[in-house]
Amino acid sequence: MTTEIIVVRHGATEWSENGRHTGRTDLPLTAQGRAEAEGLRDRIQMLDVAHDIALVLTSPLVRARETAKIAGVGDRAEIVDAIREWDYGEYEGVTTAEIRTTIPGWSVWTGPCPGGETVDDVGARADSVLARLATVDGVAAVFSHGHFLRVFVARWLSLAPADGRLFALATGTLSVLGYEREQPVLRSFNG
Repeated sequence: MTTEIIVVRHGATEWSENGRHTGRTDLPLTAQGRAEAEGLRDRIQMLDVAHDIALVLTSPLVRARETAKIAGVGDRAEIVDAIREWDYGEYEGVTTAEIRTTIPGWSVWTGPCPGGETVDDVGARADSVLARLATVDGVAAVFSHGHFLRVFVARWLSLAPADGRLFALATGTLSVLGYEREQPVLRSFNG
């Protein structure tokens, strides 16, 4: 059984820095994003469980793979399509403010994303990854994206996928999911 899951959001990209929805677009890290990833290397090594990481998963998108590589675990990372970012469909590359000029009050959490995924679609992907991680003996690490990881954390805590809206997650951050006895808990977040 997985004892802990280290959850890492990739470092900054040009689009994350200016608030554009970045799902399928395969952007590299900026200089800031690479610096964030370098900081993650030290933080991962400082974790008591760093030497016990049994499985490393990364999104197929370059920003996540590059973060894992710079953080020192990319050489053993398995690329998993299910942990890619939310597919924003027609809203790819568009900011929330731009969408709200035609749909006041719009949120990715309440949708829709025409031609893309719903929050429940992303929740189903998160559930499939959590089911796989339940079979891992030891610690797992997941390198992925902001909206996906927020849904992932919500599902770990048995919350609805849309409750991911309650968890702000900055670029280049590390969070730890674990247990208190048999209860799934959030050990640390957005650090």
